[in-house]
Amino acid sequence: MGRGRAKAKQTKVARELKYASSGTDLDALQAELAQSSTQASASSSDSESADDTTYEYDEDNEDND
Repeated sequence: MGRGRAKAKQTKVARELKYASSGTDLDALQAELAQSSTQASASSSDSESADDTTYEYDEDNEDND
């Protein structure tokens, strides 16, 4: 027992977070998203080179059969 008060407080906090206009800094958000997309493209180019290496080894294995 006693969960009612805790749940009511969580609900109150959730509503405050949902409906409060806290003035989002859209410029900072855009900069952060641009930075994360450049990091993602850099890591995908690394994985592509690793995939090419794996493919080369797969061809070698087929010759041994």
